[in-house]
Amino acid sequence: MTALSLNIAVLALALLTDAAVGYPERLYKAIGHPVVWIGKLIAVFDRLLNRPEWRKPIRRGMGVLAIAVVIAAAAAPAWMLSVWLRQLPGGWLVEALLASSLITQRSLHDFVAAVGRGLDQEGLAGGRRAVAHIVGRNPQKLDEAGVSRAAIESLAENFSDGIVAPAIWLVIGGLPGIAAYKAINTADSMIGHRTEQHIEFGWAAARLDDLVNLPASRLAGLWIALATALRDCRRARLALRAMRRDAPLHRSPNAGWPEAAMASALGLRLGGPRIYGEVQVEDHWMGRGRSRATAADIWRALGLYRGACAAQLAVVAVAAILLALS
Repeated sequence: MTALSLNIAVLALALLTDAAVGYPERLYKAIGHPVVWIGKLIAVFDRLLNRPEWRKPIRRGMGVLAIAVVIAAAAAPAWMLSVWLRQLPGGWLVEALLASSLITQRSLHDFVAAVGRGLDQEGLAGGRRAVAHIVGRNPQKLDEAGVSRAAIESLAENFSDGIVAPAIWLVIGGLPGIAAYKAINTADSMIGHRTEQHIEFGWAAARLDDLVNLPASRLAGLWIALATALRDCRRARLALRAMRRDAPLHRSPNAGWPEAAMASALGLRLGGPRIYGEVQVEDHWMGRGRSRATAADIWRALGLYRGACAAQLAVVAVAAILLALS
């Protein structure tokens, strides 16, 4: 079996495992999570190398050094472990279990579903409390429509970042590939902000994250469109049209693709002006539907998300079977 076919088989089992059981809570309490370990290392570098008294070029250079070391620290052990496991009979099964910890299908679903339940059971206060766990914007500035849109936008964007991109990099680079990707993505979420504190130190992390997510964001939009086509071909065509029309206008080179697809598939408008802290960020709307989203739209989005995850798993599984038979 070639390395590529083995990577695809590992991915198929990893996706299935994560969808079925996720990352067990007892395991998290016992040893933590790989992303948490990576985050602690990034926090150390942020504290030691991101000094406000240093000149901007030095802080940028320190950021480049930090992200290089973080990637190596994540990928090198994964590479050594992968080499060892692939020498063992059935070792790829263990590799798939390890890779499943770096895919977030189930946890993303649960976090977004919590927002829907919060709105349904406790009204706006419950929705604001739940959405604060998944978005960086100020929840107290959001009405019910804003909470609902924020949850759906997070679902669409993190479908790309948390599921499709890890899958791509697992296929390309095996266990070290997905580990390196998660290191980059985690660094971007922690230090890749356009604030005075991180605009220089986090520059390399942010630009690298944009680069490694380019293929995943487009593919994520296509998975959403495919899931939509299974229910409504007209909506699927609108989703594809919205991706081409709206996604290039988004302030992010990647987030607009799954957001535009999700918006048009649901008949909504997503994105637009948002408030982070006390700062309003202007952005283009994705889609041309209604902006008054509700909790019911969150549940519709989750159904579409499950369909998109299933579509990805089905394609990967078929590819794994065909390669195994060839």
